[in-house]
Amino acid sequence: MTRSTGPLAGVRIVEIDAIGPVPLAAMLLADMGAEIVRVARPPSVGAGAWDDVGGDILHRSRAVTYLNLKDAGDRESLLSLIENADALIEGYRPGVMERLGLGPDACLARNPAFVFGRMTGWGQSGPLALRAGHDINYLSITGALHVMGDGAGPPPVPLNLVGDYGGGAMFLIAGLLAAILSARATGKGQVVDACITDGVPSLMSLFYAWEPKGLWKDAPASNLLDGAAPFYRCYRCADGRDIAVGCLEPQFFAQMVKGLGLEDRGYRQDDRADWPRMEADLAACFASRPRDEWAALFAETDACVTPVLSMAEAPGHPHNAARGSFVTRGAIAQPAPAPRFSATAGAIAEPETLTIDAALARWSRRGA
Repeated sequence: MTRSTGPLAGVRIVEIDAIGPVPLAAMLLADMGAEIVRVARPPSVGAGAWDDVGGDILHRSRAVTYLNLKDAGDRESLLSLIENADALIEGYRPGVMERLGLGPDACLARNPAFVFGRMTGWGQSGPLALRAGHDINYLSITGALHVMGDGAGPPPVPLNLVGDYGGGAMFLIAGLLAAILSARATGKGQVVDACITDGVPSLMSLFYAWEPKGLWKDAPASNLLDGAAPFYRCYRCADGRDIAVGCLEPQFFAQMVKGLGLEDRGYRQDDRADWPRMEADLAACFASRPRDEWAALFAETDACVTPVLSMAEAPGHPHNAARGSFVTRGAIAQPAPAPRFSATAGAIAEPETLTIDAALARWSRRGA
């Protein structure tokens, strides 16, 4: 699949089929123009328990070829593909690619400028490196899970946006692109060890900076950004739907109070002793009208009050629609490529199935 648009046009990446952060990272790289061949197990070998990882969207914009990496001939075909690639991304536990004879040493021997991107939860080293885990486990040892929720019970089960995708896929992409730039400048490839339990603490840098200064309490629902502040949280409306309030700055807070008709309450925004009274008032006020009435009332203000939309509603929101933040392909609404580029726009392409011989022929010449 030859891509002619996107800032990563000309970058060639081998994706070893996986779940979690790897397919999202590959999707985003492909949306930006990278030419990616996804190497999946032949259907006869079986895909295991996770047959559907959202492939209708997450596998878009790239080709797939089927190889049995336990077969010596197929492994040699993969190494031949690697000779003309810039990078590989994989999400196996440490040591699996080495046991297959496809580890970094084998790949770099065939292509010294090759970048080997590894994506795991625990990393390539450490006492948990070989243990199983999922997003909730990785969040639990980084301090991130502890600060979620209202503190009245155990932390809520979060979507895997913070760990798998924020601390995982985004750091894999950043590391991979940095290493590709380095390889093109020096001719030397390297291994990128992207690890969720490394990435999530990095995402939490602000809070680790605030805590020793007394600006952040190491407890859930105790801080400005974790739901404790009545002006930075969600409220239930009369129709059972919710509204989001995020008026941190005094001028925006004043507009929110005015919109609710509560100017005479004399709130002291930064006085925590006043927060319980403020929260009770806001909760009662928002509960008096349906969500969409509040959304319409605040739509033309800077009060930072917005409706909490469902996944089905989000594509139709006027702002999302105007920007084209979602696109529909077939019957499926899906996120449009992001971010946006002024000169080399990304695009969604149809997925394609290639034989390994066709993939090798396509990549046989740089720039083909």
